[in-house]
Amino acid sequence: MFPNRHRNRLPTAEEALPGRAAPGFSLPDRHTVLDTPLAGPYPQGLEVADFALGCFWGAERNFWQTPGVWTTLVGYQGGHTPNPTYEEVCSGLTGHTEAVRVVFDPAKRSYESLLKVFWESHDPTQGFRQGNDVGTQYRSAIYTHSPEQRAAAEASRNAYQSVLTEAGYGAITTELRPAEERPFYPAEPYHQQYLSESKNPNGYCGIGGTGVSCPVGVAPAQE
Repeated sequence: MFPNRHRNRLPTAEEALPGRAAPGFSLPDRHTVLDTPLAGPYPQGLEVADFALGCFWGAERNFWQTPGVWTTLVGYQGGHTPNPTYEEVCSGLTGHTEAVRVVFDPAKRSYESLLKVFWESHDPTQGFRQGNDVGTQYRSAIYTHSPEQRAAAEASRNAYQSVLTEAGYGAITTELRPAEERPFYPAEPYHQQYLSESKNPNGYCGIGGTGVSCPVGVAPAQE
């Protein structure tokens, strides 16, 4: 439908597709695996983290399997087009990347430990690709929800860069922005928990880590 002519370049706001005021679907009420609500508002005391690390099918599974995570959902983030469709994102004309929203209990799972899952689940040095998946929608990104998350993300990135460099990898290309600057738009229902046992347990998963362990405890401690 849309030629992927921007696969190696992000579109400007003026070039991006116009999108729409509301999505053309309703999200399922419950998480297929965790049996928790997908959409907010979420219970008091929980926190939200947004990550992009390649194809969101496998990325979401990594996070829902992480103890302390309350719910997850996949979507599109980092671009200009409001409420995009999957086809529009794949065109490269929205500026979005495939993202995972992770809702977690900070009493059971720290944000720093989620950053460790994030870094070790993909290769953050590959730019507009992840393995065989090529395009701007597969870029690595962290969208933070507080100054504390921003500080933790920056500290973990710097620490991981050091060990990656020692292992022979190049510079980390991960985009780091406040989430309020780049809203999260949920993806279509068929993408949610796509690799769950009830949907496609043997489905495609294109993400994979570098094998280099990310240091823990490099970010400021949470209050």
